[in-house]
Amino acid sequence: MVPIQKVTLQDIAKELNTTAATVSRALSGHAAISAQTKKAVLQAAKRLNYRPNNIASSLRLGKSRIIGVIIPSAEINFFGSVVHGIEKIANENNYTVLLYQSNELVDFEKKGIETFIRARVDGVLASISKESGSTAHFTEIKKRGVPLVLFDRVDDKLGVPSVVVDDYLGAFKATQHLIDQGCTRIAHIGGQQHVQIFAQRFRGYRDALQRNSMDVNEELIVIGDVSIEGGRNCMNELWQRQVKPDGVFAVEDFTALGAMQALKAASVEIPAEVALIGFANEAFGEYITPSLSTVDQQTIRMGEEAARLFFTRSAAGRFYEQPSQKLVLEPVLLYRKSSLKN
Repeated sequence: MVPIQKVTLQDIAKELNTTAATVSRALSGHAAISAQTKKAVLQAAKRLNYRPNNIASSLRLGKSRIIGVIIPSAEINFFGSVVHGIEKIANENNYTVLLYQSNELVDFEKKGIETFIRARVDGVLASISKESGSTAHFTEIKKRGVPLVLFDRVDDKLGVPSVVVDDYLGAFKATQHLIDQGCTRIAHIGGQQHVQIFAQRFRGYRDALQRNSMDVNEELIVIGDVSIEGGRNCMNELWQRQVKPDGVFAVEDFTALGAMQALKAASVEIPAEVALIGFANEAFGEYITPSLSTVDQQTIRMGEEAARLFFTRSAAGRFYEQPSQKLVLEPVLLYRKSSLKN
């Protein structure tokens, strides 16, 4: 098979009897090139099926036009939805998204950061893994002057712009909802407390109880892995304790699903005997039986706002010399059958 010859700037220049430099300027929209010349160059480029060399262009301009995005897991609908929002804004700005999964492991997270730095991405948007007790590895991005924006799982000590939902308020409202449904023994299945969002959700649960003059009973609190299996194990542990809950606020939806499975296995009626609410509005929640009450985190908007922070701050220049911004989104409560006693 005869290889297809790649069309170059010189080929277009020869076609129009001009220089490659003029063609390059015309294609980039340079102000010094007349509208007539620009039109002729674009027509010739289309006719010859010219495709720009993005690598050469990136080297010349000092920009890759690539954003690196690190997420804990693509299997979780929440993160896929955030990436959808990021890609929307990236596409509008003619940027490409390079995605990397940490799989909730700090070593993978570090490898992702190294990969992006070697790839010379123009910026990194990231959500921190559950295993990352320390976020010192993210400082390498700052040291190199590469813009970093965090979303959902953030660390304020890094001093970088971020976008989060109000986890405290979402948890407070979720717990208040169970109180309004008549629950008096409300349990919390929590996540690792070194993760900021999980600590905020525990605080919202605790404060809602205290606001309603209810005791925070240690018998009704259990911290475990944020997973289906973790939720199942924690619910089984709660059910074996002396004080049994009549309501459960789970730190997120997969944990809530595991709790629901444990309750069903114990022949506990939901919500008649135990009302249940999760957090994150994962896709499955609407379709299980009973449908799962939850807290929606405005995921697409979260991704859009994180990408906008990157573009607006980058355009302003001196990314890290600007005051750090933290955009806090309002949580949206979705009440479904799993929690509606009344």
